Amino acid sequence: MSGSALLRVEHLDVSFGAAHARKHVVKDVSFTVGRGECLALVGESGSGKSVTARTLIGLTGQGAQVTAERLEFDGHDLRRFSERDWRRTRGAKIGFVLQDALASLDALRKVGAEIAEPLRAHARLTRRERDAEVLRLLELVGVPAPEVRAAQYPHQLSGGLRQRALIASAIAVDPHFLIADEPTTALDATIAARIIGLLGELKAADRGMLLVSHDLAVVAALADRIAVMRQGEIVEEGPAAEVLADPRHPYTRDLLAAVPSLHPRGARLSRGPVISVDRLRAVRRDGDAARVADVSSEVAPTTDAGASSPVIRAEGLTKSYVGPDRVTRTVVDGVGFEVAAGRTLGIVGESGSGKTTTARIVLGVETADAGRVFWKGTDWTLLPADARRTARRSLQAVYQDPLASFDPRYTVGAVLGEALEAAEVPRGSERADQAAALLDLVRLPTELLRRRPIELSGGQRQRVAIARALAASPEVLVCDEPVSALDVSVQAQVLDLLAALQEELGLTYLFISHDLSVVHHISDSLIVMKDGVIVEHGDADAVFADPRDPYTRELLAAVPRLTTIPLTNGVLTR
Repeated sequence: MSGSALLRVEHLDVSFGAAHARKHVVKDVSFTVGRGECLALVGESGSGKSVTARTLIGLTGQGAQVTAERLEFDGHDLRRFSERDWRRTRGAKIGFVLQDALASLDALRKVGAEIAEPLRAHARLTRRERDAEVLRLLELVGVPAPEVRAAQYPHQLSGGLRQRALIASAIAVDPHFLIADEPTTALDATIAARIIGLLGELKAADRGMLLVSHDLAVVAALADRIAVMRQGEIVEEGPAAEVLADPRHPYTRDLLAAVPSLHPRGARLSRGPVISVDRLRAVRRDGDAARVADVSSEVAPTTDAGASSPVIRAEGLTKSYVGPDRVTRTVVDGVGFEVAAGRTLGIVGESGSGKTTTARIVLGVETADAGRVFWKGTDWTLLPADARRTARRSLQAVYQDPLASFDPRYTVGAVLGEALEAAEVPRGSERADQAAALLDLVRLPTELLRRRPIELSGGQRQRVAIARALAASPEVLVCDEPVSALDVSVQAQVLDLLAALQEELGLTYLFISHDLSVVHHISDSLIVMKDGVIVEHGDADAVFADPRDPYTRELLAAVPRLTTIPLTNGVLTR
């Protein structure tokens, strides 16, 4: 270690549930973190990484039973901490960047007030000094127009901006130790690079750090040591360079082999069968493919809707909003593109570049100030309201934040049941069978039907969101960061699943992601957006091989890369 031990964990065990049916989610975990050192916990969703991290700040959760031979921070026994001790420690001595920014920020409090809270609790500043520090922190983590963002509520910010606000709150009082649970998950490449640099500076200033991440390139950039967790246990631990270059455990090798950037575009990333073709077709009922043709006949096509016409075509889309400062800002400015049937158009750009707003206009949930969207040659704006609602079932969305898109009162079965009801699947055994088939498609056990989304890991929730989108047997999926919450191995399974769905069912994708390696892997063509404008558009391979716009080159240059992994014919070797 680069300094004396700041955190010591020995034989940590965490379990939940009643005494007769306790579930152990962390089993006999031991590690230390020194001053100026970063330890990374990596592993699949549900492996126990986040539970381990939350236990270190006394937020394990209700019903948790925590035991450890040693749980010590800076010489203090955390096992003996009262709630008052924890309040004095959280934020001031241990900063915590939670994985789910929207759930972590108070929906009823403005962003500036959220960041000011640790300053009020732990720093002796006047209100003017505190307000100035909030703006400095927002600027430090790369939030544009910090005065505007500080006056907004979390739901008014993009996922990337919320994540940066959360990081600003966590480092507000300059804690000695930082726990970062997926700190760059929702960030585009340039901002992620900035945050990685900021975390590196904190580490260099003798701060200890526990990094929880599924992004192995980020782990390679920050971590001094890596601990690989599987089913609650650490299966491999060692210096980062050694674990990444010479993984000893088969599970670690599988994680590394699933990284998209280490494979040719479109290649299989996961092992074993993705799904059977019969199972894919089990959730697509006869007659669905003709539904939109019937609806569209109510309005004569505005363009030639022949076989060569795109499924979706956008022309001159423009959208503006009035901010809290009463200034009107154009977030989408003259955007146009088209997507052919069975193809994938990738959309990349920084948070706030207009990607999600463009997608919402395509879906018909936002109305453009100007411009038109054509669905199979028919102008959406000319369809009667009833016809548009029916046709929209053929365009489904997978949102960036699945938890926010679920009714918190619903079980997973109710979430899928609602979608199947909208798709006119009869109640009873047929609907239950369809729900089970949908979960099987996204590699989730049917026992989750009885659980609520809040009880699932981030990766499990994202897969439920994909299952819900498939319930209506759509022709087009608008995917807004569909794998952003997934660890690398589950991400590989979902990307392979999307590819199989497209191949077998002819689905068309509009794929939004800040992860350029994922976009390159799945997309046929690509548009790059900046400040609401398309700055580059072309074949995905061509754009990545020879970017023409300076902004595109900046994005690609900012991507953290794994360069020390030995590969032979695309297969990880020892």
